Amino acid sequence: MKKVLVINGPNLNLLGVREKSVYGSETLLDIAKAVNDESLKLGLDTDFIQSNIEGEIIEKLHSARGVYDVVIINAAAYTHYSIAIRDAIKAIEIPAIEIHLSNIHSREEFRHTSVIAPVCVGQICGFGKMSYILALHAAANLQT
Repeated sequence: MKKVLVINGPNLNLLGVREKSVYGSETLLDIAKAVNDESLKLGLDTDFIQSNIEGEIIEKLHSARGVYDVVIINAAAYTHYSIAIRDAIKAIEIPAIEIHLSNIHSREEFRHTSVIAPVCVGQICGFGKMSYILALHAAANLQT
């Protein structure tokens, strides 16, 4: 069974409360349940975590080596400037899929650049909760 780690970055714990016009009204718990349900259908063993702390995300990426087959990461704001998370993704040599709830390319200019995209196998953005579901399907079909 393929093991997938889903990492959620800063402020995603406030989903359902913050900027509903951008992120919708579903909570991170709602998304975690949908991820779990879809993972079961796809035969994936998925762990779902969230941290507001850059170092914790890096530690989780480091500890993924030898445990997980694929990483799905919504690095949130860290997407646009965390070279440390980028380097951790590259260093662990596990295929990573970058995801976002909103379309980062249609938002503020500073959100258009992802420093993690070049070290990920792909990017899915703009589909709300479905970004996670699409990433699970991509993970299930990746040759690892």
